[in-house]
Amino acid sequence: MKIFSLIIILSSFAFSMDKPAYLIYDNKGKAVDYDKMVKAASKADVLLFGELHDNSLIHWLELQVVKDLSKEGRSMVLGAEMFEADDQLIVDEYLEGVIEARHLESEAKVWNNYATDYKPLLGFAKENHLPFIATNVPRRYASLVSREGLVALDSLSEEAKMNIAPLPIVVDLDLPAYQKMIGMMGGENLNHGSMRGENMVKAQAIKDATMAHFIFQNLEENSTFIHFNGAYHSDNFEGIYWYLKQANPKLDIVTISCVEQEDISSWNEGLDSLATYVISIPSDMTKTY
Repeated sequence: MKIFSLIIILSSFAFSMDKPAYLIYDNKGKAVDYDKMVKAASKADVLLFGELHDNSLIHWLELQVVKDLSKEGRSMVLGAEMFEADDQLIVDEYLEGVIEARHLESEAKVWNNYATDYKPLLGFAKENHLPFIATNVPRRYASLVSREGLVALDSLSEEAKMNIAPLPIVVDLDLPAYQKMIGMMGGENLNHGSMRGENMVKAQAIKDATMAHFIFQNLEENSTFIHFNGAYHSDNFEGIYWYLKQANPKLDIVTISCVEQEDISSWNEGLDSLATYVISIPSDMTKTY
């Protein structure tokens, strides 16, 4: 009995000394293992991986999820917020070997952290002959909406409109995520008719709607579309998720959100219903920029 008790004590001590780099929770706050999350993704039509753009661990996990789904033989389409729709030709030419990496990096509007954080994903797609979809609205059109509202999109050419979700774009200003944006801009209330506030929300919404549009347009039967985006674009089953469900309520969509916490072993009730799975990372994790 004494030996058994000693084993229990030593095991507990070893566990308390362990420093996991991340923990995964379901949307009820129950800790789950990585394999369960991947298995759920393998059965979904869409996986929305909501990242923290500067978190090195999350970028590593994104690549691991893609690799592990590939090992299971799951057919996949990849896509990302970090590539704008009008760069699709350049992305395709790179994947097909028509142009070299240096051409992609100089001619597409790649993010500053592309080399460390997104190049590995695009490289995996190239090596494994997977489609990679540039889903985001060209930033110049989001900027136009923030200045002049959605009506400004009507004046664009038909060619330009091919890089945007079909017009007119419906925006539900009552969605909590959009209401929160207003609060972050100094507490302006949409109900008070703030044109500046509405336009800022609509500029966000055109990104969400356009990403959802290109995801939906490129869905393949018996395949998972894995989309990488900032967590705020799919948190609380809003944003991209909301627009996808408007297109087809029957879509099976798994969402992942990422949060940083000082104590990742403690579930914060404020995270309830944030996503299908929440990855909690230490707040002092190394940043990529």
